[in-house]
Amino acid sequence: MRSSLEVADVFRSHGPAYRESHGQRMPLRHLRAMRAIELCRTAELGGHVDRCDHCGKLKVSYNSCRNRHCPKCQGLDKERWLEARKRDLLPTTYFHVVFTLPDSLRPLALRNQEVVYNILFKAASETLRTLTQDPKHLGAEVGFIAVLHTWSQTLMDHPHLHCIVTGGGLSPDQTQWIPCKKDFFLAVKALSRLFRGKFLAYLNDARQKGKLKFPGKIDHMQQDGSFNELLSDLYQQDWVVYCKRPFSNAETVMDYLGRYTHRVAISNDRVVHMEGDQVTFRYRDRTDNDTVKYMTLDAEEFIRRFLMHILPDQFIKIRHYGILSNRNRHSKLVVAKTLLGVSDPNFSTDVRETWQDLLTRITGCDPRICPYCGKGRMVLKEVLKPSALSP
Repeated sequence: MRSSLEVADVFRSHGPAYRESHGQRMPLRHLRAMRAIELCRTAELGGHVDRCDHCGKLKVSYNSCRNRHCPKCQGLDKERWLEARKRDLLPTTYFHVVFTLPDSLRPLALRNQEVVYNILFKAASETLRTLTQDPKHLGAEVGFIAVLHTWSQTLMDHPHLHCIVTGGGLSPDQTQWIPCKKDFFLAVKALSRLFRGKFLAYLNDARQKGKLKFPGKIDHMQQDGSFNELLSDLYQQDWVVYCKRPFSNAETVMDYLGRYTHRVAISNDRVVHMEGDQVTFRYRDRTDNDTVKYMTLDAEEFIRRFLMHILPDQFIKIRHYGILSNRNRHSKLVVAKTLLGVSDPNFSTDVRETWQDLLTRITGCDPRICPYCGKGRMVLKEVLKPSALSP
């Protein structure tokens, strides 16, 4: 059951009523994201008219909103990012480690996204670096990319961090590459316990410094007794950290990154039906062998769940650490490439593809060729000015 229905269609049909009911309490970033998605690739954002220099036919193209939460605006940005990451790949195994926040922390995280998500990055990255640099485990500096996802398949809040980690690292004196065991990275129990300790220590510190807010349903957590009880309960739990089987080669690493890094809460192809104020979408049930199922929600609830995953302004959801960090990319990463026999480690990254060349490469269709006659080239005839206020 597939259709041409988009998230934007739901927003256009039911967004005005949602804003009427909740607008006074909505963060500005939610209002901006809704507006951008509604206007994306419509006349309101302007565009341009091209004319074929062979057959003379016209083609109108409208501008994209470029909002990072828009399901239609991630393709080219993702491809450019992947192209840059290809230059960082090493001929080694890569492991996939996932750090997940417990259920009881999610209400607090949802109302303190910037603080709690930053703590998630900090605790997970320090956990990986601490254990891998310990001679008892690996004794080397690895590199990894961490990607934040905040949703479940049913659009509920489910903050977790996907980390793609090199299966080995540089020795402390940077004279050799120390590989991991072929099919084993780190003990999950050690990862889980250290991550739990670091996260809760940073969370308690944030609370002591007054960085956490406790509005609405979590008002009771601001009391010392209640918050300390939450911490105590969380210390008693086994936190979910798991390490998947290593990727078989660089191509599978890139395939995974391409599917996960620039995701939004729900893609357009999962929205299958809208009738009245009901929206139906497709999801995979992780508790039932990834069986594909369908869920129907009131449009208001669908919009509410989508907006839970609009990140704070300027928040960086993809981060690089260790030898893959920006600080080390032109030093330690170059050393690692040399040790692993990668040719031309100083490959220049200055050349940037035009969007037309990039689109041609990834789709096989050149947007400069006339879509009607297939012979002429499309030449700019007119620029269409936006008719709406900026999102």
